[in-house]
Amino acid sequence: MNGLSYAKGPTEVPLLETTIGTALRHAASRWADGVALVSRHQGQRWTWAELDLAVDQVATGLLRLGVARGDRVGIWAPNCAEWTLIQFATARIGAVLVTINPAYRVNEVEYALNKVGCSLLVTAVRFKSSDYISMLREIGPDRLPHLRGIVTIGDDVHEGFLPWSALIQTPDDAALAAAECALGADDAINIQFTSGTTGFPKGATLTHRNILNNGYYTAQTIALTPADRICIPVPLYHCFGMVLGNLAALTSGAAMVYSGEAFDPQAVLEAVEAEGCTALYGVPTMFIAVLGHPALGETDVSTLRTGIMAGSPCPVTVMREVMGRLGMHEVTIGYGMTETSPLTTQTATDDPLEERVGTVGRVHPHAEAKIVGPSGEPLPIGEQGEYCSRGYAVMLGYWDDPAKTAEAIDAEGWMHSGDLATMDAKGYVRITGRIKDMIIRGGENIYPREIEEFLLTHPHVADAQVFGVADEKYGEEVCAWVIARAGAVLAPDDILSHCRGQIAHYKVPRHVRVVESFAMTVTGKAQKFEMRRMMETQLQRSDG
Repeated sequence: MNGLSYAKGPTEVPLLETTIGTALRHAASRWADGVALVSRHQGQRWTWAELDLAVDQVATGLLRLGVARGDRVGIWAPNCAEWTLIQFATARIGAVLVTINPAYRVNEVEYALNKVGCSLLVTAVRFKSSDYISMLREIGPDRLPHLRGIVTIGDDVHEGFLPWSALIQTPDDAALAAAECALGADDAINIQFTSGTTGFPKGATLTHRNILNNGYYTAQTIALTPADRICIPVPLYHCFGMVLGNLAALTSGAAMVYSGEAFDPQAVLEAVEAEGCTALYGVPTMFIAVLGHPALGETDVSTLRTGIMAGSPCPVTVMREVMGRLGMHEVTIGYGMTETSPLTTQTATDDPLEERVGTVGRVHPHAEAKIVGPSGEPLPIGEQGEYCSRGYAVMLGYWDDPAKTAEAIDAEGWMHSGDLATMDAKGYVRITGRIKDMIIRGGENIYPREIEEFLLTHPHVADAQVFGVADEKYGEEVCAWVIARAGAVLAPDDILSHCRGQIAHYKVPRHVRVVESFAMTVTGKAQKFEMRRMMETQLQRSDG
């Protein structure tokens, strides 16, 4: 490594140079009678052979609706078996799957469909408080000029919409074969919208090669086999669910187990026990909810051995509890972003404990990583800078946005993450914060992650988020929102007493709130910009 923060992953295991549709054919042949998918809330179970046949039926239905290679097909629904059929069916015929956040409202879904020119949308009827049918009728066809049809999931018929049964057609083997023969591994196959915390969301455009291989190497890292059952409570519309879940299963023969439409800790525990799940996925907040659920003590989770925690920085204390109380001794931490399919680093199941709980692991196979300074130069080992990655997993670009693509991917192919990180001499990466999250208080640079980790050492703190709020004197002040452990009594003064004398005075939060929950995205990421807005509004009112 020449003393610099640069690492390259192993290349002994070759990349898969095939399409997702071909990979499903292979799975159906190799593990025909093995369990492929269990959607518990729907009572649906398929073997790999049954899943392959169901995908052929839907793919034929798409062809008969006029969907062709390169056409964009949107899916707007929570986790369900139909979601996965659309994922694999679009891949089989070369249509580009556009995954739409189930939490989107009218303006957001209109923007997404028009941005990429969706010709067909497959939608749930409703989810939680969202009535998708009413929302789409509100938008109307005049505002969606590219859209030729909308298919609703379920048995009910809705005027102006196609029923799900329209997609279930007797497989046309000749048409399917012709469609599959025209495809290549480097074809665009998926568009995922980034969070869009500022400005409009951007559509990260990914290929078969991008996401199939990311699922493949993830499965290898956690040693998945056809004997494994992956509990997938993370959203399918995001890379975590559809790549690390579905495509890791596809390339290993493990079963996909959906515990419900959306994350619910009790449903997760019930799924683990009933299906004998060996792996569990989630973001840290999900694991915290499972660990804090009263049913945990009465649930048999002894089959769990591995899983992935990713999506946001993992507190060390949570990682230790997951390994201890859930028995996930081979759990791994992954790091990446939608634009990199998503993972570029991951801990190994046999990494030393310190690295497994305190880092996001080492770089994935066929990928490179480096930590750079403000001018883009690789930094010495141990110095903090921006994390960048390069390799097969980097997206083609943002759909129809060459300017934003050029801002994110430099001339040498490096994807700039916007995340602060360090790399040690063995290549282990530690994510230390977001460049934009950094708090500047009176000229002092403060990194929220460091304070969050310290707050979690308080025995009554279950979770913590630290962010900056505007301040007349210092420019910014440190604000902490904390969630108390179940049954614990926690006051702001308890937090301040815990901090004083233990961390530098300028890092001690000026404002503390004990809250029931954080402002979150549907994927379980804390929305610090929203918490900052809420907090500043509160402070202005109190000052007034």
